[in-house]
This record gives sequence, structure tokens and C-alpha cells, in this order.
Amino acid sequence: MDTVSERKPYKTGLSDGQWALIELVIAAWKAAHPSVSGHQGRYGMREIVNALLYQGRTGCQWDLLPHDLPPRGAVMYYFTKWRDDGTDQTIHDLLRWQVREKARRKADPSLVVLDTQSVHAAAGVPAESTGRDAAKKVPGRKRGLAVDVLGLVIAVVVLAASVHDNAAGIALLDKVAADTGTVEKALVDQGFKNAVVAHGQTVGIDVEIVERNPAQTGFVPIPKRWIVERAYGILMLHRRLVRGYEHLPRSSESRVYWAMTAVILRRLTGATAMAWRSA
Repeated sequence: MDTVSERKPYKTGLSDGQWALIELVIAAWKAAHPSVSGHQGRYGMREIVNALLYQGRTGCQWDLLPHDLPPRGAVMYYFTKWRDDGTDQTIHDLLRWQVREKARRKADPSLVVLDTQSVHAAAGVPAESTGRDAAKKVPGRKRGLAVDVLGLVIAVVVLAASVHDNAAGIALLDKVAADTGTVEKALVDQGFKNAVVAHGQTVGIDVEIVERNPAQTGFVPIPKRWIVERAYGILMLHRRLVRGYEHLPRSSESRVYWAMTAVILRRLTGATAMAWRSA
């Protein structure tokens, strides 16, 4: 039973217009995965998504989901199912294409910007999937993003923080090439080395290392490179991403897709984003 109309909605919840943008995808998934017993499920799919968006924005633990949202077991079931079969990325990508087309751009970009971010791992995260970023002195995980010129995520990878940026860059290029087939150029900073440039040639992507002007001091935004930094800043409003809370790196990647899905849904429907002070 869908209880969305029976309670006061949370600020993270889907509006009718936002739900309409993803309802058909989820309804098709549900139809393709019927219960063996024929039971349709106790909880509406819209409420399942509302719970995922609530948890992503607030960062709450599974056991601390509000009582008027579906329980941990139901939400976790769909989160893992959609993570494992790629439905989370499918929903995200369909919405991303709409934003790009609305901006009078082709569905997939020709240029991406790559960067990495290291975040501390939470207690209980398996040690074998974490490490220490020697440069940034951060023990935890490394999150790599490839974004387009609008700041929309094209690819995401999550690795141990000890993994060099080269490995993250290579993994990102492989994902970009596999998922789009249109990207011709990638901009990276000086943390990425020639190995990434060489790998780009093997997948048909020209990688340019954008160097900082040595005459400049302090924080100076670098043209186009700042776009990926802004994307990280937006993601940090989603508290589930502030640390590496997920046991599996793939779950961390899924959290990025859900966070950006929430951002894109607001853009497509003209909804006002929550102020950072209320984040």
C-alpha cells in the first residue's frame, strides 16, 4: 500500500511531477520481477524511493529510517537489487539525457572532466576495501567522477584511497568509453600522469592534463576543471556521501547515482533546492 498521501511528506520526498519522471522505469522493472507468490508487495515503489532519497540526504543508518517510511528490510532489498542490476544508473542516465536535451545538447557529451576525492571510511567498513591516500593523508576510500560541462555525472568509480589517481582515471575512462561511445576528450589535473593519457588513446579519448599557472597563488578556479569540483560540493550536501559508510564500493557508487538523481529531478521540475544551512 502506498502511504505517500497519508502522511506529511519530507523535504526529500518526490513530488508528483518528479515521481512521474521515473515511475514508468520502476513499474517496468517491477513487472519484470514478479514475486514467486504473486504478491505485489506491501510498500509502494514511490515510498521505497522516498526512503532512499531521505537516507541519502540525511545520512541516517538503516535502522534509523523514520517509522512512517518503509522498513530497513524492504528498502535495502530494492537498493541492492537496483544496485546489482544497474537500475540505479539506468534511472540516473535517463534523467541526465533529459537535462542535456533540455539544454539543447546531445544526450551524451563529447568532453568530460575527471577528478578524484578521498573520504574517510566509517567504522565497520571492511579494511580490505579501504586504504590511506598518501598525498591527502586520508584513510578511507577514493571516489572518482567523470562529469560533463553541465556538471552531470557520466561515470563514477569507488576504490581504496590508497589507489593512485592513475588507476582511478583508467577505470573512469573505461566506464566512460563503455557507457557513452561519444566522448572524445577528457580534462584531468596534474594528479593524473602519463599512464592515463596513454590509456585514453587505447579507448579513443584524448586526455589533456590541465596544469595550474605557477604564477598564481591561493585558490584559483581553472576553466572547465572547476565543474567537477562543484559536482563534489553538491554531492557533499548528501550526508551519506560525506564518509565512506557503505561496505561495498559498488554501494557507494550507487549512492552517487541516487544523489545526482535527486539533483536532476529538482532541475527538471523547477523545484527549489534545500538551502545548505538545512542540509
